This record gives sequence, structure tokens and C-alpha cells, in this order.
Amino acid sequence: MSEDPLIQRLLREGASATPFVTLGGGSFTMGSHERPDEEPVHEVTVRPFAVALTPVSNREWAQFLEATQHEPPRFGDDERFNQPGCPVVGINWFDAVAYCSWLSEVLGQDCRLPTEAEREYAARGGVPEVLFPWGNEPWSEGAHAFGAAGMDRPQPLGSSPPNGFGLYHAADNVHEWCSDWYLPDGYASADRFDPRGPADGVRRASRGGSWRHRIKVSRIAARSSLGPERRYNDYGMRVYREL
Repeated sequence: MSEDPLIQRLLREGASATPFVTLGGGSFTMGSHERPDEEPVHEVTVRPFAVALTPVSNREWAQFLEATQHEPPRFGDDERFNQPGCPVVGINWFDAVAYCSWLSEVLGQDCRLPTEAEREYAARGGVPEVLFPWGNEPWSEGAHAFGAAGMDRPQPLGSSPPNGFGLYHAADNVHEWCSDWYLPDGYASADRFDPRGPADGVRRASRGGSWRHRIKVSRIAARSSLGPERRYNDYGMRVYREL
């Protein structure tokens, strides 16, 4: 468990105290040559926005459920997936959008899911031309190290180091839903300024690593996707906010 006092406060107080960091936006190189759906590599500009330091926790999600009577997450009765200090999982894209709508009312600010471009910009942490938020080599130690033994649950929030923007779990622990529809060739026709993704599709985009994969840490540019109605035990969310 992290001893970071900011993360500890988040875990104690829940949604009303969610810390955000403000990112000034700007231009960066999006995509990679590692996989066809990450090409073409292209320059993208994003507007300023704010992003939560961690994915949404089970403690935060419990506040949402109590206030709205929303359907509980899948796996919510399983002690491997319902610990207050761990990220909520078993939520689909519609659940994530509903949470953002509720939190917008709580905070009096426009909260939402990120675009893929915003998520990639945030995960990069201000470090250009690297595969991971910290450099080009995967972790060699810890629960998320390359080749580490499989886990049977997500790890506590704050249990791995933050990136250059101070964001925890930018490349590990759980996949995070994005607002965009996913298309394998979507970059070919994407806008270069504040891209919002395709107008429609079948699967929603997601980003980040997974506790249950053999390779648990995701490259910054790596894309993933899932049908928006599905609820998996390695899918969670992080809140972004308009400025």
C-alpha cells in the first residue's frame, strides 16, 4: 500500500476529495510503429484539461452507488475486487459515463472520460519518445514486472510509482475506459487538433495495463478496446475534467 499522504487522503475521504492535476495541453507525437492500429504516427495537439491522480477507487464508487442506486459493479461481492483502496473494476462504459455525470454534479465541474489522445498525452507524463512513462524498459521488479507471477486481483492504488505528471497507474493495474469509439485504422483520418475519435463504432477504446495479463504494463501508445456493454474484472476508469 502506498504511503503517499495524498493517496492516503483520497482513500479515506473518497470522491469529494479526489485530487486532480491540471495539464496545460500542447502538441505531442501520438501512436507508434509497434502495431498497425497505432499507425500512422502523427502530431496531435490537445487542449488543457485536468485529470485525477488515480483511477476511481471502490470507496469512491460506493459513494456513487449510495447516492444514485446505480447497479452495483460485476464482481462487487468478491473480496478480490471490492477492497476500498483498490480500483473499481467490473464496470462497463455506460457505468463509467454515469459516474462522470454524477461526479459533475457533486463537484460542480464538467467531469468525463478522456479521449484517446488525452489519455496518451497524460500517460506520457511529459517525457517524449519513450515506450513507457518512465523510459524504454519494462519494470524488472515488483508485482507488475515483466514475467512476474500472475495475480488474482488488482493492486492497491498508489502501489506503483507515479509518472512525470504525478499520475499513478498510467500504464499498469487496470484498463481505463476512453470516450472514443475504437477503429483499427482510425488514426488514418483522425483530426490533428483535439481529436475525438470516430463518429460511431462497435467497441469503445481503452488504455493502460492489466493486473491479469502476462505482460502487465502497457506501452504508452498501446491501444485496447471492448464492447461498451461488457464488464471485465480488469476494466476500470479514471476521471478527466474540463477547465
